[in-house]
Amino acid sequence: MSALSVAVELPRVSGPTLLVDLSAIAENTRTFTARTDAALMAVVKADGFGHGAVDVARTALAHGATQLGVTSIEEALALREAGLRAPALSWLNQVDADFESAVSADVDLAVPSHQHLEAILRGVAGRTRARVHLQLDVGMARDGAPPDEWAQLCRAARQAEQRGLLDVVGVMGHLGCADDPTDPSNAAGRRRFAWGLETARATGLRPRTRHLAATSATLTDPRTHHTMCRVGAGLVGIDPSRTVRLRPALTLTAPVVSVRRVRAGTPVGYGHTWTAPTATNLGLLPLGYADGLPRAASGRAEVMVRGRRASIVGLFSMDQIVVDLGEDAVPPGEPVTIFGPGDAGEPTVAEWAGWASTIEHEIVTGIGARVRRDVRTEHTSGLRSMR
Repeated sequence: MSALSVAVELPRVSGPTLLVDLSAIAENTRTFTARTDAALMAVVKADGFGHGAVDVARTALAHGATQLGVTSIEEALALREAGLRAPALSWLNQVDADFESAVSADVDLAVPSHQHLEAILRGVAGRTRARVHLQLDVGMARDGAPPDEWAQLCRAARQAEQRGLLDVVGVMGHLGCADDPTDPSNAAGRRRFAWGLETARATGLRPRTRHLAATSATLTDPRTHHTMCRVGAGLVGIDPSRTVRLRPALTLTAPVVSVRRVRAGTPVGYGHTWTAPTATNLGLLPLGYADGLPRAASGRAEVMVRGRRASIVGLFSMDQIVVDLGEDAVPPGEPVTIFGPGDAGEPTVAEWAGWASTIEHEIVTGIGARVRRDVRTEHTSGLRSMR
């Protein structure tokens, strides 16, 4: 038999696949709406934390969320182009961003500085009335106006409002240590936000929407809820506070490309960081750090093969990893689970984050474009594929 005929007879290899389970996002959304009397903003930045912004947004809106949040104007406009008309807020933009397009698309804008306020007013040039959320730094020294600039920003926004150029519909802040409810900086952040609201009201502003809590604070501290909570990571099953069991929405699989039998003492991968202690079978999987598997997890990470855990051995490569299969006779094309919800004992995103000394957010947002996406609708019979 020729080499060509052998290759043709091998099982078909479909490639790495990321399954997105929208029923998990629906369940998580209901969990959050049950935890607060405030409105729920579904934060779908970074392509819905790697789960697909439009799918996450539609699912969350169907299960209790009433507003959408993103960082850039481009992300907000993509939601509008997909037909999503729910109120949407964009809160991280350069002063030369396309504010005119945002306002024309009925996108709310965060205002973290006087320079941003002036840029928005120049962008709309009186043609329409912008809707803005003034953003206060409550203790992260990151985004938001510093406290010593807050009163000036409120006064300038109130003057623009009186001139009919904009509506200050919200005031927002963000806590830096909400994943630890006992951290004293949370109380300091709540106090600063309360002061910011009082200062805004003293200038004549009457923001209807007041939002400080993100995922962790929504779960752990009702004092931060005000009129709206912003939840992003929690929708996709990540709870940084580790206080509630949410349902992970991703499962990453890859087929075995090839299997080889090696002797004891065989080195594997770059740098020969692992050597087979005994004779074993090694399986090659077609994904690596270019696809979002963190190289820092080398030497620690595991996968699930035929219902049992197996170690990834050697350093991760850009496009491939090697799994120690032991005595299992696994044929090419056999599916391997890299991570999933953990219901069947497979590794979870949380475990991968631990192996890489990072956070779950980085794992889920890092899966590369080469990995095919399969989206499972809330009706489990529905499945569609995307590249």
